[in-house]
Amino acid sequence: MDNPLLLVVIALVVGVALGVGLQWWRARADAKSAGSIVERARQEAQTVLREARMQSHEELHKARELFDQETRERRAEFADTEKRLVQREAQLERRTEAHERRMAEMLDQERDLAKREGELFKLQDNLDTMKAALQRELQRISGMTSDEAQRLLLQQVEDEARKEAAALSRAIVEEAKTGAEREAKRILTIAIERYASGHVQSSTSCQLALPSEEMKGRIIGREGRNIRAFEAVTGVNVLIDDTPQTVVLSGFDPVRREVAKLTMERLVADGRINPARIEEEAAKVNEEVQHSIRKAGDEAIFQLGLGGVAPEVVDVLGRLKFRHSFAQNVLDHSMEVARLMATIAAELNLNLDIAKRVGLFHDIGKALDHDVQGSHAVIGAQLLKRHGEGEEVWQGVACHHHEVEPLTVYGVLAGACDAISASRPGARSESMEIYLQRLEKLEAIANSFAGVEKSYALSAGREVRIIVEPAKISDTDAMSLAREIRKKIEAELQYPGQIKVTVVRETRAVEFAK
Repeated sequence: MDNPLLLVVIALVVGVALGVGLQWWRARADAKSAGSIVERARQEAQTVLREARMQSHEELHKARELFDQETRERRAEFADTEKRLVQREAQLERRTEAHERRMAEMLDQERDLAKREGELFKLQDNLDTMKAALQRELQRISGMTSDEAQRLLLQQVEDEARKEAAALSRAIVEEAKTGAEREAKRILTIAIERYASGHVQSSTSCQLALPSEEMKGRIIGREGRNIRAFEAVTGVNVLIDDTPQTVVLSGFDPVRREVAKLTMERLVADGRINPARIEEEAAKVNEEVQHSIRKAGDEAIFQLGLGGVAPEVVDVLGRLKFRHSFAQNVLDHSMEVARLMATIAAELNLNLDIAKRVGLFHDIGKALDHDVQGSHAVIGAQLLKRHGEGEEVWQGVACHHHEVEPLTVYGVLAGACDAISASRPGARSESMEIYLQRLEKLEAIANSFAGVEKSYALSAGREVRIIVEPAKISDTDAMSLAREIRKKIEAELQYPGQIKVTVVRETRAVEFAK
């Protein structure tokens, strides 16, 4: 038990309580029993006390051993730290000694450099003295001051440098011209060889053959009502003259002319010609032609592998199927230019899609030039810009006839490929009468300028050679004259391809020996 005294008290209380209720004789026996209980309680208390003392001695012994162990570990750590500090101190001492040695060496070097600097100053003074004496001697011998001699030397060096630079620049320019011309010929040859398509001469005449002279009367109708209805519906003039079994359709719009031609052919074949029939047949033919236009535009874009073209642009492009320039179909010509541009663009590492688009759309304005004022290049560029084509595309279309200053290489390529397609054999044709009129007009334009002595149309109208009077036209004026003649030809004359304007000015000195 933990508290012997408490047990004793309890036992006494219990004994007193029991002795009150028991008889006297039991009280005596109980007194003896209580004495033995107290004795046992004392013995147990002594036992507990001894155990507690032993336990406290053991705990104290363990605490002392733990303290001794921690003390030993701390002392070992302190010893290691002290050892490291001693090592670091030794390293610092070695570094300090090395630094002191370097400082001593640097001081020695500094003293040596100061000594050498003094010697160099002395040598510089000697050189300055010798240089001044030499300059005085040179001035005395040459009779010029140092500034004058320096200017003379610089002038000579400058003249020699300019001569060498001029010769070098001339050689570079000549080499660049030769290389550029050779490379251009190579690329153009490759493009023409790879694209060698034939040309079918399409007639622009709308003459229709009639089965009999009686058909002319049916076309005219009673009091001319049939022919008036036909012209009102189609927008094309019908010309009936003395030519046997022939009727001529005249109109500026090639699509309307095509609609009128097909309508007239069907009416003549059917034989029933009246205003109602004319309107019905013209509506059917117009629908078929519009479908044909869309199909022609889609086919051209598909063959060139293009995409993202607005439907309005496709419709206008298809109208070129019915447009001809010097008997050359404009849509076929546009596709040829697109393929030529793609070939050249591949050689020059340019964007093939842009090159094809510029080539295909370069003459798209010709389908609208009857309805819109302006040149076909500018009209086409405005159409393409309005329907979402890129700036490089519509700008290349606008400048392919040099009416607009080109900002990219695609406009220059379009002009070159347009000339290639138009000028190669079989591409375009014209009647002999128109050809002779064009040559006469070409020479007349050249002769209209003051100072021109003679002019000759050469190379089938591809060149005009102009002889000027040297007393009236100088070399500078000759260049200006060629430019003015070129502008007037472009403004007043229609011609395929391009025309070379050559102005010749020469002075002849003649003497007779007698």
